[in-house]
Amino acid sequence: MRVIRHLASQREKLTRVVLTLGNFDGVHLGHQAILRAAAARARELGGQAVVLTFEPHPMAVLAPEKAPLIIQPLHDRLAAIRELGVGVAVLQRFTHVFAALEPEAFVRDFLCRHLELRQVVVGYNVNFGRNRAGSGETLRTLGAALGFGVDVVGPVSVPDGTRAEQVSSTRLRELLREGDMPGARRLLGRPHALRGRVVMGDQRGRTLGFPTANLHVRPGVLLPPDGVYAVLAEVDGKSHPGVLNIGVRPTFAGRRRTIEAHLLDFDGDLYRRWLVVKLTVRLRGEMTFSGPEALRTAIAADVARARQELAHEPALRRGG
Repeated sequence: MRVIRHLASQREKLTRVVLTLGNFDGVHLGHQAILRAAAARARELGGQAVVLTFEPHPMAVLAPEKAPLIIQPLHDRLAAIRELGVGVAVLQRFTHVFAALEPEAFVRDFLCRHLELRQVVVGYNVNFGRNRAGSGETLRTLGAALGFGVDVVGPVSVPDGTRAEQVSSTRLRELLREGDMPGARRLLGRPHALRGRVVMGDQRGRTLGFPTANLHVRPGVLLPPDGVYAVLAEVDGKSHPGVLNIGVRPTFAGRRRTIEAHLLDFDGDLYRRWLVVKLTVRLRGEMTFSGPEALRTAIAADVARARQELAHEPALRRGG
């Protein structure tokens, strides 16, 4: 996938564009429906699917005190978008000047100046331009005058017991903050993942018989609540079961929050490597134990339960 930083930096106009735009943080099932629709429409029209996304998050510029923690770092967001068939991603620098564009100016003077628009594909709740005044209907009106079509993709819902739950980034953040990993998985269509580089820790886990990889996750990423999670960890294209601890390690009077993964049945050096862990279920909250022996017993129980929880994961059953 070609990545363009800031549309105005392009000297040549992109042609035969089927465009979609949004933050797409997390690339949940609602986002996936929009992105797949754009890719399908591009194939149908013989064009190229282009996504315009924003960096940083608009709220981080307009109201920093209200800006949400991000669900997914940019690298992972772009990788997820690429997998859905989008050929070009534009990372648009979001500024106060950019935010002040009226909806018509945003489309006529910005988008159409740099893109030969064939079609625009957006979600039903899209908003753009000054004071978020632009909508799907605005695009339809402008498209009729400027020569591009508009597809609006409706809301996506997933089963939740006896009811249907509408997929949204707001709801996804709520589930992640609650530590409801199966709930987050329903909205994502996949387990929620954390990605980080393995850094040197104090090696306390090794002394307990459970060596851990300490992950340095990008600041500003939304973390689920402190506790122990059953996870799948990807190493060299293979999935390994594991347990992940997020917290301050109160048994040892810790104060700094760490993210530590213990991979089951794995023997190898992960130091300085990038590691992706997929969180499947929260096993328990963080607890203070009387000492190392009590903690060792608790970790052994966590490992046993994690094996049970992960036994039916497709990635482990197919050995990859």
